[in-house]
Amino acid sequence: MITLTPSISFDWGGHATDVGLSNLSNNFLYASAVVLALAMMSFALDLAGHPGRMARAAEAAETSAGATAEAAAGSGGTTVLERTSEKTPAIPEKRQWAGIGMSLSWLGMLLLAACVVLRSASVGRPPLGNMYEFAIVGAFFVMGAFLVWSLKSDVRSLGIFVVGPTLLTEMLAALVFYTAASQLLPSLKNYWLSIHVTVAILSVAFFTIAFSTTILYFVQKWREDIHDTKFTFMDAVPGSEVMDRTTYGLLIIAFPLWTFTVIAGAIWAQKAWGHYWGWDPKEVWSLVIWVVYAAYLHARATAGWSGKKAAYIALAGFGCVLFNFCVVNIFIVGMHSYSGM
Repeated sequence: MITLTPSISFDWGGHATDVGLSNLSNNFLYASAVVLALAMMSFALDLAGHPGRMARAAEAAETSAGATAEAAAGSGGTTVLERTSEKTPAIPEKRQWAGIGMSLSWLGMLLLAACVVLRSASVGRPPLGNMYEFAIVGAFFVMGAFLVWSLKSDVRSLGIFVVGPTLLTEMLAALVFYTAASQLLPSLKNYWLSIHVTVAILSVAFFTIAFSTTILYFVQKWREDIHDTKFTFMDAVPGSEVMDRTTYGLLIIAFPLWTFTVIAGAIWAQKAWGHYWGWDPKEVWSLVIWVVYAAYLHARATAGWSGKKAAYIALAGFGCVLFNFCVVNIFIVGMHSYSGM
């Protein structure tokens, strides 16, 4: 009898660290960062060309309308007008740089996926044990969520505002948060690591995209209020109302995931430390994040808040997310001090 066994198994600490795979993982991270930087440049060129696209589209529409009017006058009836209009539909101009940006985004995401998989293979466990691993997995989730979204909606105009924070996260992971591949602390060797931390990172990915759309809401609202005619490249980005609704939709997805994160963390705490809640700094700030985003959703659902008032709460929520990740993990000592730094 032949027994098939998987080549990679998670033994939560018995696996010797493979330095070669770890270094290869790092190289894929650098490659992903380079590709995403090129994607950002492509999206920037697409936005820069938007005023010209609009001018050419308006000129083409004028030319088409003039030809249609001449044809109608020569035929002496509205029937020809209707028929001619049907034969010359408005065709949007191809956005070459946006297409390149999306293709590079897919490539960057695949390279980042290889980075995550190789990091996992190098230590024989899920790559969720320290801030470096949280960051690379989080960046992968952000890109994955954005690209899946792109399959259903045209989000090319948002590309630079999503790829930018992802690239920044990759740079911070490589230059600030980096931790050499190593085994888990004994308290982390539990299957709840995969459940609790994975869902937490996924929810933070949605919080991050919602932060970008919130910033875009403020920018577009300011432009609308002053009737901006200077920064016309931003006309390619949807207006403030669309950005407001988009943020709301993203946070509706993120909030239940974060709720599960808090509950799962309490269950794991009971198994690891014998109590569900110990007012550890990480627990407290996780609860603060939950309360702020709950206030955001409650204000929108019951008080009918939208626009700036709701956006300020959303910004406060993401500020708490950043504080929890960058300050609590590094500078505040507690039972969750697993940053690896």
